[in-house]
Amino acid sequence: MSTAQAISQDEAKRRAAARAAEFVRPGMRLGLGTGSTAAFFVDILGGMVRDGLDVVGVPTSERTRAQAASLGVRLSTLDETPELDLTVDGADEFDAKLRLIKGGGGALLREKIVAAASARMIVITDASKQVDTLGKFPLPVEVDRFGLESTRRHVASAVARLGLAGAPTLRTAADGHPFVTDGGHCILDCGLGRIPDPEALAAALVAIPGVVEHGLFIGLASIVVIADAAGVRTIGEAA
Repeated sequence: MSTAQAISQDEAKRRAAARAAEFVRPGMRLGLGTGSTAAFFVDILGGMVRDGLDVVGVPTSERTRAQAASLGVRLSTLDETPELDLTVDGADEFDAKLRLIKGGGGALLREKIVAAASARMIVITDASKQVDTLGKFPLPVEVDRFGLESTRRHVASAVARLGLAGAPTLRTAADGHPFVTDGGHCILDCGLGRIPDPEALAAALVAIPGVVEHGLFIGLASIVVIADAAGVRTIGEAA
C-alpha cells in the first residue's frame, strides 16, 4: 500500500483541524464552523478547553452549538460578542485565490455572517477540495420560502445571462420534504460545473429579491490549511 493510500479523508481532516488549532490563543473569540471538517476542530478545541484553555465560541449552526456545548466550550452569540478574532471552518471547494464554495451542510448564511465578523478566517480542508476553477461542487443559494418558484426562475435567468449551464434545484431532506436551514430558509443547488468569474456571479445573485445569501465566499478566507498523505501545508497570509 502506498503512502497516498494510507491516509483516509477523515484523517486528513483531523490533521488540518489540528494545524488550525495551533492558531488559537487564550482569550480568543472564535467562530466555530459547521460540517464534518469543522467538527474535528471543535473536538480538538474541546480537549484544549478541558486542559485549561479559556476561549469563547460563536457557533454557526445549532448542530455545532450542541457539539461545542457538550464539550464544555464556553459559547456566545454575535449579539453578545459582535467582533471575533478567528473563525475556523471547512469548505466544499477552494481555489488558489482563496475563493470558496460553502453551504453543502446548509449553514452558509450563518457561516458567512460569522466569517465577516472575524478578523481572520482559517479554512481547513483535505486536498480533494482544491480546484483550478470553482463550480465542480454545486453552488448553494439560500432563498426565502416566500415566492420560491419565482426566485428560482430569477436565479436560473441570472446564471444563463452569465453563460453558465445548470438549472437550480431545490434541496430536499432525507424525508423528501424541502431542506430548511436553521434560519427557516430553503436552498437551491446550482450544478454549474465551472464558474469562471465568481465575483460577477456573486453580484448577480445578491441583486435578486428572495435570495438571502449565496455560497460564494470571496475575500473572507485568510489562510487555507490543506492536509493529505504528503503532510499539512498552508496557503494564504503568513501564519
